[in-house]
Amino acid sequence: MSQQNLALKNADGTGAVECLGQTFPSEEARWKHFLTLLAAKLKDPEFRRIEGFPIGKDEDILALSDPPYYTACPNPWIGDFLTAYGTPYDPKKPYHREPFVADVHEGREHPIYKAHAYHTKVPHRAIMRYILHYTEPGDVTFDGFAGTGMAGVAAQLCGDRAEVQALGYRVRDDGVILDEEGKAFSKLGARRTILNDLSPAATFIAYNYNTPVDVDAFEREAKRILKEVEDGLGWMYETKHKDGTKRRIDFTVWSEVFTCPECGGEVIFIDEALDDEAGSVRAEFPCPHCDAMLSKRKVERMFETVVDPLLGGSWKRVKFKPCLIQYRVGKTKHEKAPDADDLAILTRIEKLPLPKSVPSNLWPIEQMYHGSRIAPKGFTHTHQFFLPRPLHALAALWECATGVSDARVRAMLLYFVEQTIWGLSRMNRYSPTHFSQVNRMLNGVYYIASQHAECSPWYILDGKLKRLVGTFGYNARFKGFSQVTTASAATAALPPESLNYIFTDPPFGENIYYADMNILVESWHRVFTNTKTEAIIDEAKGKGLSEYQQLMLDCFREYFRVLKPGRWMTVEFSNSKASVWNAIQTTLQEAGFVVANVAALDKQQRSFRSVTSPTAVKQDLVISAYKPNGGLEERFAKRGETEEGVWDFTQTHLRNLPVVKARGGQLEFIAERDPRILYDRMVAFYVGHSTLVPLSSAEFQAGLAERFPQRDEMFFLSEQVNEYDKKRSQMQDIGQMSIFVEDEKSAIAWLRNELKDKPRTQQDIHPDFLQQLNASWKKWETRPELRALLEQNFLRYEGDGEVPSQIHSYLSSDSSKELRNLPKDHPQLRHKAKDRWYVPDPKKNIDVEKLRNRRLLEEFWTYLPAGYSPPALNPNRGETLPGMKVPIPKIPKGKKLKELRTEAVRVGFKECYRLKDYQTILIVAEQLPESVLNEDETLQMLYDTAVTRTGGND
Repeated sequence: MSQQNLALKNADGTGAVECLGQTFPSEEARWKHFLTLLAAKLKDPEFRRIEGFPIGKDEDILALSDPPYYTACPNPWIGDFLTAYGTPYDPKKPYHREPFVADVHEGREHPIYKAHAYHTKVPHRAIMRYILHYTEPGDVTFDGFAGTGMAGVAAQLCGDRAEVQALGYRVRDDGVILDEEGKAFSKLGARRTILNDLSPAATFIAYNYNTPVDVDAFEREAKRILKEVEDGLGWMYETKHKDGTKRRIDFTVWSEVFTCPECGGEVIFIDEALDDEAGSVRAEFPCPHCDAMLSKRKVERMFETVVDPLLGGSWKRVKFKPCLIQYRVGKTKHEKAPDADDLAILTRIEKLPLPKSVPSNLWPIEQMYHGSRIAPKGFTHTHQFFLPRPLHALAALWECATGVSDARVRAMLLYFVEQTIWGLSRMNRYSPTHFSQVNRMLNGVYYIASQHAECSPWYILDGKLKRLVGTFGYNARFKGFSQVTTASAATAALPPESLNYIFTDPPFGENIYYADMNILVESWHRVFTNTKTEAIIDEAKGKGLSEYQQLMLDCFREYFRVLKPGRWMTVEFSNSKASVWNAIQTTLQEAGFVVANVAALDKQQRSFRSVTSPTAVKQDLVISAYKPNGGLEERFAKRGETEEGVWDFTQTHLRNLPVVKARGGQLEFIAERDPRILYDRMVAFYVGHSTLVPLSSAEFQAGLAERFPQRDEMFFLSEQVNEYDKKRSQMQDIGQMSIFVEDEKSAIAWLRNELKDKPRTQQDIHPDFLQQLNASWKKWETRPELRALLEQNFLRYEGDGEVPSQIHSYLSSDSSKELRNLPKDHPQLRHKAKDRWYVPDPKKNIDVEKLRNRRLLEEFWTYLPAGYSPPALNPNRGETLPGMKVPIPKIPKGKKLKELRTEAVRVGFKECYRLKDYQTILIVAEQLPESVLNEDETLQMLYDTAVTRTGGND
């Protein structure tokens, strides 16, 4: 029997299947065998204590699972999957990839993307590009925040010639894939994937996306249950046409009812406030009773008290009334106001007992971000988010789907039916200008609008069924290449060094409250997300930035443990807060990864561009990071604290950086090859290994210039520079870095970028500099004087001696003809060059850097609180530290600094780290505004190290 697939039918037509090396007479036998094993496993208390274990009864977890392909709990067969289909790490097996830096601009209109709505999703074709770049056919990839499982779809469709060619690649007859330039870079073939998410709702979607299904059987059963529900409940959705014939309702519009503060009369919101043509609410509208001018803010909400059909007690809720019915005669749409027969049907439905399958669980309102928005309107339990009619319809559909005997078809039917949950709920807004009223709820929030479109299940599902049948033909080609598990990404239970690649799309701070948003769907499955380990910023759950950062650190440490040495991880990230972005980058480095490329998705150009500021997070970011191979780690253990260790790391890191980035006929600046960023990566590596950094920034930059060739302010290995030079000769120019000036560090970077090719006087550059100091400047950051920045970071030609090469080169090429070819000591050239500032040669920059650091240290020591002396000092001997002046001006203890130089704090923290004075780092950190640490990855990393070394920050 072939081991190529997780499950295969025998060629002799017996229907036998193979799964994880075992043969079963049928799919049903396979399912029952593993389900029995999972049922026994659920009885184990230790198993249920795994972090992230979902909340639910055994029978509900079993009903949702299809082991070993998918479990709605931690999957016990992941190790078996890797044993059967993974390959052990072999340090002798060659593997090398540069980070993927090509443009990626995949849209969201692909039928696979639209097959199921979810809060966020990365298009599978975008992920395919990364998987093809970093892996070979049969490699095992992983996504610990899998969501709907697009990484699994991408991995499997890497074996689909048409999908690969749709990316713009060419596939040769032998399966070799050629990029847009005709260069071979990958091979056609499916990759295997392990998909993990904390949410049972998400993993259930991922399972259905990634597991083969008999589409014909699914279509047949879906049509059957739709007909069965219509036969039983069709009368609920009937209305009379003007000719007396009965027609099926597409949707009924309900309006919230308010009262006029002037006369107390009822105001039906849609009738008075909604502009049908514009599809928006009028700013002002007259009361229908007293003509007083009203607005949404002026009217008063009306409540009604009824008996809760499931809880039995009184239920106070906002009042809604049906206002409009849309139905069709043939293909023609008709609208009408509800008549007496329509209202009678609604009254009849309201008196019917609700089916037992309707969930009535209480929501954790006080622990939900959106709880304060929905509870005051009277909605606190699942069934209350639906009108009675859709509750009956949804329950009937759910019961019909769960009654199907074939486990795989049953799961696909529930996947199909659950897509009506949001659309049938009270969250489905009425939008008169939209062609369809399906899925009109706001994404990512719980919001009950004042106008609600109550759709019929057939209005939602008839078109959905056709689209799913047409789309899921791809799924039939999937042969068990994915395994899905429900747990915390920090406890994935994978063997160490077992994965070939990781693509991950983690939660973005507090952008979306995933667990909260999945409650509605998970209530019907009766299996819920365990929010304890959810990596999110959520004040309602007591999770701030520090808790989010620790949770992400735990996840990245697990990623680091299970990834093979020398292999890559791609992190897709989107957040508008610099603090969250820095938390991600800091935790990546603390976990042991080395960042090799950070690319930003330009929303206008729809392409990746290099960024130099770690706080430039107004765009989507993609981080490429690698796990250092064992060779580097072994060598570092022997000589890490030596200068030799620095250059060993640097050489390894340069080898893992892109050599060329080009777009539109222009070379792009590779930010990671900038000497200052190279130094930061080296420092992060050393701090992560609890090792003192043996070189200063200036010494490092001078050493770079001595050891490695430099081109366009970037450093390369000798074997890389030829490739760059060749590409450079073919391109028009190299693009400029986009620098977002917001603090002293970025201001220096801007000046360096301005002066490197065009040395200028202070007077010349001053107007441009002032334009950079705009509203984006951080409020706590001291605004530097241009003169001070120039003196501390650059050199000025005073008119004596030969003109420096940097200025000579510029004046000889860009000035008037009379300056060309003049010797460096010519009086005319010296006069023109006088007082121009220029970027120092790295080999001659050590003295400038030392002077700058000393001045910054002088500033740093002034941030010490009153009454505190660093442990490295012996005050009885009158000792001082580098840059320290006595007496030291000290701020009152416990008082936050309102203004400071972050550059001074960086230099000071690094000096304290060198002295192993972790206590001073913690003491000064208490004086800083919280945002200073949160928005600077270097400070955050050094602070976290100090906390770890001291056992806390007390």
